[in-house]
Amino acid sequence: MFYMDPTYAILIPGLLVSLWAQCRVDSVTRKYARVSARCGLTGAELAQRLLHEEGIDDVTVERIGGNLTDHYDPSTRTLRLSQGVADSTSLTALGVAAHETGHALQHRDAYKPLVLRTAVVPTVNIGSNLSWPLFLIGLIFNWQPLITLGIVFFLLTVLFTLITLPVEFNASKRAMTALSSGGYLDADELDGAGRVLKAAAMTYVAAALTAVLQLLRLLALSNRRRDR
Repeated sequence: MFYMDPTYAILIPGLLVSLWAQCRVDSVTRKYARVSARCGLTGAELAQRLLHEEGIDDVTVERIGGNLTDHYDPSTRTLRLSQGVADSTSLTALGVAAHETGHALQHRDAYKPLVLRTAVVPTVNIGSNLSWPLFLIGLIFNWQPLITLGIVFFLLTVLFTLITLPVEFNASKRAMTALSSGGYLDADELDGAGRVLKAAAMTYVAAALTAVLQLLRLLALSNRRRDR
Protein backbone atom coordinates (compact mmCIF):
# COMPACT_ATOMS: atom_id res chain seq x y z
CA MET A 1 0.00 0.00 0.00
CA PHE A 2 1.35 3.44 -0.96
CA TYR A 3 2.59 5.46 2.00
CA MET A 4 3.44 9.13 1.95
CA ASP A 5 5.57 10.45 4.77
CA PRO A 6 3.43 13.27 6.27
CA THR A 7 6.56 15.28 7.09
CA TYR A 8 6.94 16.01 3.37
CA ALA A 9 4.13 18.54 3.83
CA ILE A 10 6.61 20.73 5.72
CA LEU A 11 8.54 21.22 2.48
CA ILE A 12 5.59 22.34 0.35
CA PRO A 13 5.92 26.11 1.03
CA GLY A 14 9.60 26.00 0.14
CA LEU A 15 8.86 24.07 -3.07
CA LEU A 16 6.20 26.56 -4.13
CA VAL A 17 8.41 29.58 -3.41
CA SER A 18 11.34 27.94 -5.23
CA LEU A 19 9.22 27.24 -8.31
CA TRP A 20 7.89 30.79 -8.31
CA ALA A 21 11.37 32.28 -7.85
CA GLN A 22 12.85 30.19 -10.67
CA CYS A 23 10.01 31.05 -13.04
CA ARG A 24 10.36 34.71 -12.10
CA VAL A 25 14.12 34.87 -12.66
CA ASP A 26 13.82 33.00 -15.98
CA SER A 27 11.10 35.37 -17.18
CA VAL A 28 12.80 38.59 -16.08
CA THR A 29 16.29 37.69 -17.31
CA ARG A 30 14.89 36.68 -20.72
CA LYS A 31 12.88 39.90 -20.98
CA TYR A 32 15.80 42.22 -20.25
CA ALA A 33 18.26 40.09 -22.21
CA ARG A 34 16.44 41.46 -25.26
CA VAL A 35 16.95 45.09 -24.18
CA SER A 36 20.34 46.60 -25.03
CA ALA A 37 21.80 49.29 -22.80
CA ARG A 38 22.38 52.66 -24.46
CA CYS A 39 25.97 52.81 -23.18
CA GLY A 40 26.87 49.97 -25.57
CA LEU A 41 29.19 48.22 -23.12
CA THR A 42 29.32 44.45 -22.83
CA GLY A 43 29.18 42.76 -19.44
CA ALA A 44 32.92 42.08 -19.52
CA GLU A 45 33.74 45.65 -20.49
CA LEU A 46 31.54 47.02 -17.72
CA ALA A 47 33.13 44.76 -15.12
CA GLN A 48 36.61 45.86 -16.21
CA ARG A 49 35.64 49.53 -16.01
CA LEU A 50 34.03 49.21 -12.59
CA LEU A 51 37.05 47.37 -11.22
CA HIS A 52 39.42 49.98 -12.65
CA GLU A 53 37.36 52.85 -11.24
CA GLU A 54 37.57 51.25 -7.81
CA GLY A 55 41.33 50.84 -8.10
CA ILE A 56 41.11 47.04 -8.21
CA ASP A 57 43.76 45.87 -10.65
CA ASP A 58 44.42 42.35 -9.33
CA VAL A 59 41.07 40.80 -10.27
CA THR A 60 40.92 38.90 -13.55
CA VAL A 61 37.73 38.82 -15.64
CA GLU A 62 37.27 35.46 -17.36
CA ARG A 63 34.60 33.81 -19.48
CA ILE A 64 32.97 30.61 -18.27
CA GLY A 65 30.59 28.16 -19.90
CA GLY A 66 26.94 27.71 -19.04
CA ASN A 67 23.99 30.04 -18.57
CA LEU A 68 24.06 32.50 -15.67
CA THR A 69 26.97 30.61 -14.10
CA ASP A 70 28.54 33.96 -13.26
CA HIS A 71 30.42 34.22 -9.97
CA TYR A 72 33.34 35.83 -8.20
CA ASP A 73 36.01 33.51 -6.81
CA PRO A 74 37.74 35.22 -3.86
CA SER A 75 40.35 32.46 -3.57
CA THR A 76 41.81 33.26 -7.00
CA ARG A 77 40.51 36.83 -7.29
CA THR A 78 38.72 35.91 -10.51
CA LEU A 79 35.44 37.29 -11.77
CA ARG A 80 33.92 34.69 -14.10
CA LEU A 81 31.17 35.71 -16.49
CA SER A 82 29.13 33.37 -18.66
CA GLN A 83 29.34 33.93 -22.40
CA GLY A 84 25.83 35.35 -22.49
CA VAL A 85 26.80 38.00 -19.95
CA ALA A 86 30.41 38.74 -20.91
CA ASP A 87 29.66 39.45 -24.57
CA SER A 88 26.18 40.96 -24.31
CA THR A 89 25.16 44.62 -24.02
CA SER A 90 21.77 43.76 -22.52
CA LEU A 91 20.40 45.09 -19.25
CA THR A 92 20.47 41.55 -17.90
CA ALA A 93 24.16 41.21 -18.74
CA LEU A 94 25.14 44.55 -17.25
CA GLY A 95 23.13 43.95 -14.10
CA VAL A 96 24.71 40.53 -13.55
CA ALA A 97 28.22 41.79 -14.35
CA ALA A 98 27.83 44.70 -11.93
CA HIS A 99 26.51 42.33 -9.26
CA GLU A 100 29.53 40.04 -9.55
CA THR A 101 31.79 43.08 -9.46
CA GLY A 102 30.00 43.95 -6.23
CA HIS A 103 31.37 40.74 -4.75
CA ALA A 104 34.89 41.81 -5.72
CA LEU A 105 34.28 45.10 -3.91
CA GLN A 106 33.07 43.17 -0.86
CA HIS A 107 36.29 41.15 -0.94
CA ARG A 108 38.40 44.28 -1.13
CA ASP A 109 36.50 45.83 1.78
CA ALA A 110 36.63 42.61 3.84
CA TYR A 111 32.83 42.65 4.04
CA LYS A 112 32.20 40.50 7.10
CA PRO A 113 29.37 38.27 5.80
CA LEU A 114 31.47 37.44 2.71
CA VAL A 115 34.53 36.73 4.84
CA LEU A 116 32.44 34.45 7.05
CA ARG A 117 30.82 32.66 4.10
CA THR A 118 34.20 32.06 2.45
CA ALA A 119 35.66 30.73 5.70
CA VAL A 120 32.90 28.19 6.31
CA VAL A 121 32.70 26.81 2.75
CA PRO A 122 35.04 23.79 3.39
CA THR A 123 33.17 22.85 6.58
CA VAL A 124 29.78 23.28 4.90
CA ASN A 125 30.83 21.08 1.98
CA ILE A 126 31.80 18.28 4.37
CA GLY A 127 28.64 18.73 6.42
CA SER A 128 26.32 18.74 3.41
CA ASN A 129 27.84 15.50 2.11
CA LEU A 130 27.62 13.72 5.47
CA SER A 131 24.36 15.05 6.93
CA TRP A 132 21.85 12.86 5.09
CA PRO A 133 23.87 9.59 5.17
CA LEU A 134 24.41 9.98 8.92
CA PHE A 135 20.79 10.89 9.54
CA LEU A 136 19.40 8.00 7.48
CA ILE A 137 21.77 5.45 9.02
CA GLY A 138 20.74 6.72 12.44
CA LEU A 139 17.07 6.27 11.55
CA ILE A 140 17.60 2.77 10.15
CA PHE A 141 19.51 1.55 13.22
CA ASN A 142 17.50 3.68 15.64
CA TRP A 143 20.67 5.32 16.99
CA GLN A 144 19.82 8.80 18.23
CA PRO A 145 23.42 10.15 18.50
CA LEU A 146 23.92 9.54 14.77
CA ILE A 147 20.57 11.17 13.96
CA THR A 148 21.55 14.21 16.01
CA LEU A 149 24.94 14.42 14.33
CA GLY A 150 23.27 14.37 10.93
CA ILE A 151 21.01 17.24 11.99
CA VAL A 152 23.96 19.24 13.29
CA PHE A 153 25.78 18.79 9.97
CA PHE A 154 22.68 19.87 8.06
CA LEU A 155 22.42 22.92 10.30
CA LEU A 156 25.71 24.07 8.74
CA THR A 157 24.01 24.09 5.35
CA VAL A 158 21.13 26.13 6.75
CA LEU A 159 23.51 28.66 8.27
CA PHE A 160 25.36 28.95 4.96
CA THR A 161 22.16 29.79 3.07
CA LEU A 162 21.29 32.42 5.69
CA ILE A 163 24.78 33.97 5.55
CA THR A 164 24.47 34.10 1.77
CA LEU A 165 21.44 36.42 1.90
CA PRO A 166 23.19 39.60 3.12
CA VAL A 167 26.13 38.85 0.81
CA GLU A 168 23.90 38.73 -2.27
CA PHE A 169 21.67 41.66 -1.29
CA ASN A 170 24.69 43.84 -0.56
CA ALA A 171 26.36 42.92 -3.87
CA SER A 172 23.20 43.97 -5.71
CA LYS A 173 23.06 47.23 -3.77
CA ARG A 174 26.67 47.96 -4.71
CA ALA A 175 25.89 47.08 -8.33
CA MET A 176 22.96 49.49 -8.57
CA THR A 177 24.99 52.26 -6.94
CA ALA A 178 27.84 51.76 -9.39
CA LEU A 179 25.55 51.66 -12.43
CA SER A 180 23.77 54.82 -11.30
CA SER A 181 26.67 56.94 -10.03
CA GLY A 182 28.83 56.00 -13.01
CA GLY A 183 26.13 57.05 -15.45
CA TYR A 184 26.19 53.70 -17.20
CA LEU A 185 22.42 53.28 -17.21
CA ASP A 186 19.57 55.77 -17.51
CA ALA A 187 16.68 55.77 -15.04
CA ASP A 188 14.48 53.42 -17.06
CA GLU A 189 17.42 51.10 -17.66
CA LEU A 190 18.25 51.05 -13.95
CA ASP A 191 14.71 49.89 -13.29
CA GLY A 192 15.19 46.94 -15.67
CA ALA A 193 18.56 45.96 -14.22
CA GLY A 194 17.13 46.27 -10.73
CA ARG A 195 14.30 43.91 -11.61
CA VAL A 196 16.83 41.36 -12.84
CA LEU A 197 18.82 41.52 -9.60
CA LYS A 198 15.71 41.41 -7.39
CA ALA A 199 14.45 38.33 -9.23
CA ALA A 200 17.84 36.64 -8.82
CA ALA A 201 17.88 37.52 -5.12
CA MET A 202 14.58 35.71 -4.60
CA THR A 203 16.21 32.43 -5.63
CA TYR A 204 18.54 32.79 -2.63
CA VAL A 205 15.58 33.57 -0.38
CA ALA A 206 13.84 30.45 -1.68
CA ALA A 207 16.97 28.35 -1.06
CA ALA A 208 17.22 29.61 2.52
CA LEU A 209 13.53 28.93 3.16
CA THR A 210 13.82 25.43 1.71
CA ALA A 211 16.86 24.67 3.88
CA VAL A 212 15.10 25.88 7.04
CA LEU A 213 12.02 23.79 6.25
CA GLN A 214 14.16 20.75 5.55
CA LEU A 215 15.81 21.22 8.94
CA LEU A 216 12.36 21.35 10.56
CA ARG A 217 11.46 18.13 8.77
CA LEU A 218 14.59 16.40 10.07
CA LEU A 219 13.71 17.52 13.59
CA ALA A 220 10.16 16.21 13.13
CA LEU A 221 11.44 12.84 11.92
CA SER A 222 13.87 12.68 14.82
CA ASN A 223 11.18 13.47 17.39
CA ARG A 224 8.82 10.91 15.87
CA ARG A 225 11.48 8.21 16.05
CA ARG A 226 12.31 9.17 19.65
CA ASP A 227 8.64 8.89 20.68
CA ARG A 228 8.30 5.35 19.38
